[in-house]
Parts: sequence; structure tokens; C-alpha cells
Amino acid sequence: MTTPTTTATTGECVVLLDEEGRQIGSAAKTTVHHTATPLHLGFSCYLFDADGRVLLTRRALNKTTWPGVWSNSFCGHPAPGEQVEDAVCRRAGQELGISIQSPVCVLPDFRYRAVAADGTVENEICPVFFARCDGRLRPDPGEVMEWMWVSWDQLRSAVGLPWSISPWAMEQIPLLDEPYLQGSWPQFINE
Repeated sequence: MTTPTTTATTGECVVLLDEEGRQIGSAAKTTVHHTATPLHLGFSCYLFDADGRVLLTRRALNKTTWPGVWSNSFCGHPAPGEQVEDAVCRRAGQELGISIQSPVCVLPDFRYRAVAADGTVENEICPVFFARCDGRLRPDPGEVMEWMWVSWDQLRSAVGLPWSISPWAMEQIPLLDEPYLQGSWPQFINE
């Protein structure tokens, strides 16, 4: 497992990318989300329980982007020098208080750009992961204000309500739907 990079004065750093997805530097996370957010590396993860349900979380009201909005299980940013899979495992612990093993990348090339009502922009290359959750959730209230386990069909129906779900999840869910319908999701989901 790699160790995340931080700065002494600003905390967490994110990886900046060029248009081809190559790393071109890093910046303090607190400085990158604004009206001209540079392209950077993120990730999204969907957690599944033993019954095949997916975890939805509602973002805390103090979040910089899309506060109070329902979204996938959790998101984050790999630090410079950190493998994306390691960052997924790290953030599962930080946001939800759980340990996950071996997340599976299901959309390696997902990219999106979205503008919030206040003008804040999200601009990410954002691989999407699935993982299994067998433990009890202990969400950090600074990250998650509510959560619920839903069936994939229930989640699919939320995409038609754009004010209720994050813009990245709205784009990801239809892309994940085709493998779902074909039965080609990772085996651990329905074990």
C-alpha cells in the first residue's frame, strides 16, 4: 500500500492531469475546486452488501461540492504517488469507517465535468469501482449525513430525478446498467 502525500500547510493533495490523463503535477485539495477547476484524478466507489444492495450516501452539508446531495457510496482523490485502489480502500475507512479489500475497477476511463449552482466545477478523470461491504458502517458525519441500502433497480429510478443525485452518479449509473442487465458484474456482488 502506498502512502498518501500531503502538504504541511494545506493537508490533502490531488493529482493534476493534462487532457490525455497524464500526471502534470499536484495541488492542495482545498485550492482546486472553484469556477475554473483544473482536470484532476478522482474515483467513485459503489459498495454492495451480501444481499446485492448498493449503498447510497447523502453528502454532508459542509462538503465543498454538491452538499446535501445523494450520491454513490463514496468518492475521493488519490494522493500523488498513491495507487487508485489504495485510495479507494483508504477513503472507505475515512468516510464510512469500514475496511474493504480488493475493489474492482468497472469503469476505468470515466470522465466528467459538472457545474454546481454556485459555479463550483468538478472536472475529473474518475475511475469507478465496485467493492463488497460486510462490516457495520460508521460514517464520518463531516462526510456523510445519511445513507441507505437500495436495490440496483431503485438506484436506476433515481437517475430520472436530477436534483436528487450527484451529476457524476447520474452519468455513471447508465454506463453501469448494461453490464448489470447482461449479468456481467463482478461475482462477489451476488455471492
